[in-house]
Amino acid sequence: MNTNNTIMKEEGEVNMAQQLAAKYLPYWPLFIILVIFSFAGAYVYLRYVTPIYEATATLIIKDESRGGNDDSRLLESLNLIASKKNIENEIEVIQSRSLMEKVVKSLYLYAPVSQEGKVKSGDAYTLSPIMIEAQMPDSIQEVEKVIFSYDANTKTVTLNNKDKYPLNQFVSTPYGVLKFMPNRYQYAMANTNKNQLFFSLDNVQNTASGLLMSLKVTPNKQSAIVELTFKDAIPQRAVDIINQLITTYDRVSILEKNTFARNTLAFVDEQLNAVTQELDSVEKKIQQYRSGSNVVDIGVQGSYYLKNVSENDQKLGDINMQLSMLDLVEKNVANKQSGEMLAPSTLGVTDPTLTNLLTQLQASQADYDKLKKTVGPNNPALVSLGEQIKKLQPSILENIQNQKKGLGASRQSLYSTNSNYNSLLSSVPMKEKQLVEISRQHQNKANMYQNLLQRKQEAEMSLASVISNSRVVDKALAGKFPVSPKKKLIYIMAFMAAIGLGAGIIIIKDAITGKIKYRSEIEKMSSIPIIGEITFDKSKTPLVIEKGTRSFIAEEYRKLRISLSFLGIDSTHKKLLITSSISGEGKSFVAANLAVSIALTGKKTVLVDLDLNRPTQSEILNVNYEHGVSEFLSGKKEPREIIHKLDGHESLYFIAPGSLPENPTELLANGKVESLIEYLGNNFEMVVIDTSPAALVTDAYILSGLCDATLYVIRHGYTPKLLVKRLDENNQINPINNPAIIFNGLKTRGDFKTNYGYGKSYMYGDKYYGYGGAKSKKEKNQLNGQNFNFMKNYFYPVHYI
Repeated sequence: MNTNNTIMKEEGEVNMAQQLAAKYLPYWPLFIILVIFSFAGAYVYLRYVTPIYEATATLIIKDESRGGNDDSRLLESLNLIASKKNIENEIEVIQSRSLMEKVVKSLYLYAPVSQEGKVKSGDAYTLSPIMIEAQMPDSIQEVEKVIFSYDANTKTVTLNNKDKYPLNQFVSTPYGVLKFMPNRYQYAMANTNKNQLFFSLDNVQNTASGLLMSLKVTPNKQSAIVELTFKDAIPQRAVDIINQLITTYDRVSILEKNTFARNTLAFVDEQLNAVTQELDSVEKKIQQYRSGSNVVDIGVQGSYYLKNVSENDQKLGDINMQLSMLDLVEKNVANKQSGEMLAPSTLGVTDPTLTNLLTQLQASQADYDKLKKTVGPNNPALVSLGEQIKKLQPSILENIQNQKKGLGASRQSLYSTNSNYNSLLSSVPMKEKQLVEISRQHQNKANMYQNLLQRKQEAEMSLASVISNSRVVDKALAGKFPVSPKKKLIYIMAFMAAIGLGAGIIIIKDAITGKIKYRSEIEKMSSIPIIGEITFDKSKTPLVIEKGTRSFIAEEYRKLRISLSFLGIDSTHKKLLITSSISGEGKSFVAANLAVSIALTGKKTVLVDLDLNRPTQSEILNVNYEHGVSEFLSGKKEPREIIHKLDGHESLYFIAPGSLPENPTELLANGKVESLIEYLGNNFEMVVIDTSPAALVTDAYILSGLCDATLYVIRHGYTPKLLVKRLDENNQINPINNPAIIFNGLKTRGDFKTNYGYGKSYMYGDKYYGYGGAKSKKEKNQLNGQNFNFMKNYFYPVHYI
């Protein structure tokens, strides 16, 4: 079963390929012409289109989620203020408009220089001798075209052949305050004698937005490596943009860290200055007390007291500083000012959980502030960071409260211990007691000073060791060959477009004509079998089959003669009716040649011209008999009197239509035609009857029931598709006995001069149904009008009598 299905599938594919080949291959001249024109268009396009080059660079961004090497961790240990980076957020920063605007300003891309050409202008980024800088690029005046020339001898720039300006200094021009500088990217000299140079001024934001469309930043899923690619018409400019973008990104990152470190250092300096002043004041008190009271040293009890109290005071100082710092942090976090917080390493915060939370909050807030400048408020990454910050803030505040409670308890314990030491101090002499108090203050301030000094050193070390969060793996490098347009792809697309256009023309042409062109169309529209195909013959002989004829069309009639057996035509079923839809489809031509073909087998055959409306068989057979079917039906003649043997054709007889009656349909319905057909069936081995078109008159429906088979002729490129679609429907209302279709007049397609009608090619008459007998264009139009009127009535089917 599977083998059979496979074979059927393969046969279906072969048939489909054959149908497509038969439909389109005859039009090969059209396809050749279209392909030539398409290739010519592709060549012109490639000749004048601007080639696009691609520059690529790779970068490592430190991302804690993707690990790092030992060297990077060693550097980070020195950088106490560094915050962890998220690679996805950093990619958004690299692709931000604000960063690209800095690149535009650094490379002066808001003032591009171009060179006029014969067809279009070209970019002169590496050809122009100068580059233009605006003093205030953010408020630049947009100018489309400013023609200029450069004098290398005087080193001056002339705008619009009028005003001259020197190099390397800002000058006032009609287009704003500009500076003309030597082009550091120039590696070739433009031919200014043939091609004029000009520059334009554009808005920085617009320029940055346009450049971002050519930038692509792609992360590596397995590592922290990021690939930057940029496409541009000038390879050097693509390289410069990527390199400047990386430099600007590093500079902004370092500036952010330095700002954070300076804020911390300023806070520590402020605290250190205050403690220094207090310490100086206490030292002066000690000196004054010793010189005024003659107390040089402290006793044993005072030394013991001072030692223990100093230790407690140092602890109290640390606790108070931590509480002060926690109050500051709590205030900033509660007021959502995490961007103004200090480094956890400088706060004296010893709890690792709080330190980690503060570090996460600072990193998240920094990433949030960066993204907010480049994306919309509903961006998923921005929303995610906002939610993360909201979750961190309550945790930090809760941890701070816990820390403050613990520090408060410790401070209370130290106060209680100091009270015990104060009772001990009461036993010390008064002068020594006062000196101990002053020394205690001095020791306390000295400890605070040392602590703050240590914090300052840490902040200074952090400021000095601030390093970039990224490292360049490969600098930007542009390819030697353009990535767009791709010549092979353009030519392939041109070829496909030519084939598609040709197929479209053929499909539209077939759809507009509305005529039957393919056997497959008949098979789709009707269930009536096709038993024969007759090709178009350009000879002027109406009878294309004779004894000894070996032509292709003669062989087709022999095949048709054999195919009659599939309709049950044999010695007992011998009556054959031939009709068509409308005039001009070649039914009379088919009937005559089929009758000759059957007679050549030796069978006694009679051809009856029962088309009493517009008969043509006498003209095809080149005979002229006065009496025929009409005389028999009207009772004037007997059957044997109207049967004539044709000269030159053994076994072939002919019954002419006779004189044309005024009422042919009523004459056929009088009952005598049955006796005539019965008589012929008894005396001949084959009876071939030619009758009027079925869509125009009812004769075929009257005669079909008296015959054993009905052949329905459809003509290639002539029969309307609408008529074929209605065959099955009309056959249900007015049945045709044992119908089969003959596809007539098949031609080689693709020749635009071919006339689909038989016309004068056959010269077999059909002077009323076809164009063969029409002598003028007026007569042809009249015949077409008659067919059209019949067709209008045909689509409202009625029951024929």
